[in-house]
Amino acid sequence: MNDDSCVMPSRPLLLDVVSVQSQVVYGRVGNNVAVPTLEALSLSVAPVPTVVFSNTPHYPTMQGGALPLEWFDGYLQDLSARGALHALRAILIGYLGNPGQADLLASWMRALLKERPDMRIIIDPVMGDHDHGLYVDPCLVDTYRRHFLSLSEGLTPNGFELAQLTGLPVDDIENVVAAARTLLTGRVQWVAVTSAAPDTWARDEMQLVLVTRIQAEVIVHPRIDITPKGTGDLFCATLTGYLLNGANLSEAAVHACRHVVRALRHTKQARCAELLLPPVTERHSGFVATAHERVSKFTYRIFP
Repeated sequence: MNDDSCVMPSRPLLLDVVSVQSQVVYGRVGNNVAVPTLEALSLSVAPVPTVVFSNTPHYPTMQGGALPLEWFDGYLQDLSARGALHALRAILIGYLGNPGQADLLASWMRALLKERPDMRIIIDPVMGDHDHGLYVDPCLVDTYRRHFLSLSEGLTPNGFELAQLTGLPVDDIENVVAAARTLLTGRVQWVAVTSAAPDTWARDEMQLVLVTRIQAEVIVHPRIDITPKGTGDLFCATLTGYLLNGANLSEAAVHACRHVVRALRHTKQARCAELLLPPVTERHSGFVATAHERVSKFTYRIFP
C-alpha cells in the first residue's frame, strides 16, 4: 500500500543544451553526432529532431522527411511546459527541414531571450557545400538572411554557406573575413568559417577562419583524405561543449578542430563508411596533440 505522504516531490530533468537538428536511423550526422559529443563533455542534452531519415541522401535509398510543423512546435513548447529549461545554457541549431521550422524556432527563441537575454545560441546554417552545392530548400537561405541568424551568439558556416548567406566572394582569407564581418549583426559576436578558402590551402591542410568584431584568427589543421558526413555537426557540437565548460572561443575552436581530425583519422583507420567518434578530451589547457592532430594559428587585428 502506498503512502502518498512519503512521496518526495519530483523535479524536472534540467537541461544544459537543446540541440535542434537532423536525426538518422543509420549514420552519424546531426543529433546522432551532437548528443554523444555533448554528453561526453558532461552536458545534459535534449535532442529536437527537424527531420528523421533512414540515412543520409548519398545512399541509393532514403526514407523519411521533415517533422510536421505541429509536432515540431509542440516539441519546443512542451520543453518549456515541463519546466526543463530553467537551467538551460545553450541552444544548438543545425539542419532545418524547411523555412516553417525556422520561423517557429525563431519565435520560440525570442520568447526565451526575453527571460534569458544571456542565452547562448549557436547556429550551424547547414545548406550545402562546394562539392554538392545547395541541398536545402532555396527559400531557407532567405529565411536565414532575414531574421534568423541575428538571434545567435555565433555561427559556424562552411565556406560555401558563407557565400550563400552573404552573396560575397570567399575565394581567399581576406574575402572570407570581409564576408563574415557582414554577419556580425544583432546578437552575433563571432563567425567560425570551416573549410575556408580551399584554393589557398597548402597540401594536406585545411583552414578555419574565426572572425570576431575586433580580430580574425586562421586555424590550420591537417586534411584527412576521407569525406564522411557529419564533420560540421561534430565541429559545432564540440565547440559548443567546450565553450559551456569554460574554454574561451579560440581555445574551443582549436579543441574542436583537433577532435574532428581525430575522428576522421579514427574513421579512416577503421575503413568505416560513417563517422566514428573518438573519446572527447575534456582538458582546456595543457593538451598535448599528436603530430597528426597538431594545429597552428595566426591572428591579425581587424580595423573598421
